[in-house]
Amino acid sequence: MKKKKTLLVLSAVLSFSLLRPPVSAEPTGQEPVQTGQEQTVQAGTNKKAKPVKNPLRHSWDQPGHSSSVLHPGAHAAAGMTAEPLAQIDRLIEAEIAKKTMPGAVVLIARRGVIVKEQAYGYAARYTDDQFGLMDEPIPMKPDTIFDLASISKLFTATAIMQLYDQGKLKLDDPVAKYIPEFAANGKERVTIRQLLVHTSGFEPSIKDLYLQGTSREDRLQIVFAHPLQSEPGTQYVYSDLNLIVLGALVERISGQRLDQYVEQQIVEPLGMSDTMYNPPERLKKRIAATESQPWTNRPMVWGQVHDEKAWSLDGVAGHAGVFSTARDLAVFAQMMLNKGTYKGQQILSKQSVKLMMENQLPQFPGDDHGLGWELNQGWYMDALGDAFSMGHTGYTGTSIVVSPNNETICILLTNRVHPTRETVSTNPVRRTVARQAALAIPVANPWKDKRWFAGSGDQLQTTLTAEIKLPEGGTLSADVWYRIENERDYGYVEATTDGQNWQSIGAGMTGESDWQQLSWKIPAGTKKLRFRYATDESVNGRGWYLHNPQIFGQNGQPLKANWIADGWTQE
Repeated sequence: MKKKKTLLVLSAVLSFSLLRPPVSAEPTGQEPVQTGQEQTVQAGTNKKAKPVKNPLRHSWDQPGHSSSVLHPGAHAAAGMTAEPLAQIDRLIEAEIAKKTMPGAVVLIARRGVIVKEQAYGYAARYTDDQFGLMDEPIPMKPDTIFDLASISKLFTATAIMQLYDQGKLKLDDPVAKYIPEFAANGKERVTIRQLLVHTSGFEPSIKDLYLQGTSREDRLQIVFAHPLQSEPGTQYVYSDLNLIVLGALVERISGQRLDQYVEQQIVEPLGMSDTMYNPPERLKKRIAATESQPWTNRPMVWGQVHDEKAWSLDGVAGHAGVFSTARDLAVFAQMMLNKGTYKGQQILSKQSVKLMMENQLPQFPGDDHGLGWELNQGWYMDALGDAFSMGHTGYTGTSIVVSPNNETICILLTNRVHPTRETVSTNPVRRTVARQAALAIPVANPWKDKRWFAGSGDQLQTTLTAEIKLPEGGTLSADVWYRIENERDYGYVEATTDGQNWQSIGAGMTGESDWQQLSWKIPAGTKKLRFRYATDESVNGRGWYLHNPQIFGQNGQPLKANWIADGWTQE
């Protein structure tokens, strides 16, 4: 059934100005050894999403059949198109050629159908940080096992929420109730919830923790005693320390070491046979190598956790340490889309999944965060990002995006720190893969004829122009659909009376809108009209579509117009 169209008359004639908040260039330098934060260092700009007032809660295509169990299938079975998915191959291979990373695995699934599971490049290629080549480099395979780095935090958060489901903790309990020594240095009021959403007041890390103490327990006690840098609840600061403490909390409450708990309560029930902490030596050739670390006396980290803090915590920590494959990680993500279940196994309650998917930080716009999962982070989610999209990244070059609205999972696993972390950021690659996945989901078309699409890309200025003479003015109408990066990218409708100087008619379009019919008043003397799509340096929404643009004279009579496209296409 077609939705009733809403007619909006935008009659104000505004002088054109393209005003966007300034965005700094993304630096290529990497963070110090001790810190696992992805966004502020690799993203460079820490570009924050501008919240949409009334975010949409549905897919942008037609409803289709969904499976709760992942299985390979054709793109059509997932309601996707082939070409954007195929383009990922060329894009990834180009980045490998530029040494952005030695290799990668991409997995994209929608509605339970795995439409792409592809390996590229090498899992292990170099012998040292000078890029000395191995005699027999190991090609990347779809089932290569990766050090997930900070994606491990999602497993710790899941463990915490399981204990919450069991009534063994309350989210607003002080952490010190379970770990009394944590109360040291003014932390007695820090809650479990604050650790999960990074508002505890901790700084990002502890410098050279791996050089302090002589045992895992010593280092945990150093973290427990560490002072805060701000009052709890007053700032969002992503910190590894939050999850290290949460991992220890799982251990205190369950009586099991974190790796044992995760294996028994999450990994085994989900059938994730390639997911583990501290993989055995026999799996080494299936594992993606990471970094040459002479400062930890590890000439090449391969099969051990890359993160120095996690390594010094015997490879088992709440913030890092999990190794997994793209397929196993997709099962974990599908469990979340299934509201906590997979193949009949209940991992989380629906209430816990809801809490993990809901923004807990409305007071910090742009730092949207569920319990454990990040939300709406365009700097790696790109066009798959919206108010309900979940994800996380890992310092080794890993990322996962889960779109509940579109029932889509997008996983990119790379070994970008092999053989050194001193490489360019992988964030553009993350965005590109997510963007292509989004472009493969077609926008619903209520009509039988074609629509105009404004294009996709960074720093775009695409136009759709008609030359027409309206000495007395008139009206322009069109059916419009858009998912545009809110208050960063814009769709404009513009007119010119002299063929050179353009002015906006009506406000620029940004944010989200389903199909609706819009109307604009055309100034007297107009000689040309155009639709102009303008994007900034990074992050796209799904884009801007127009259907049936029509021009009417002052008397309401329709006028014939020939629309000339520069960057626009018909679909």
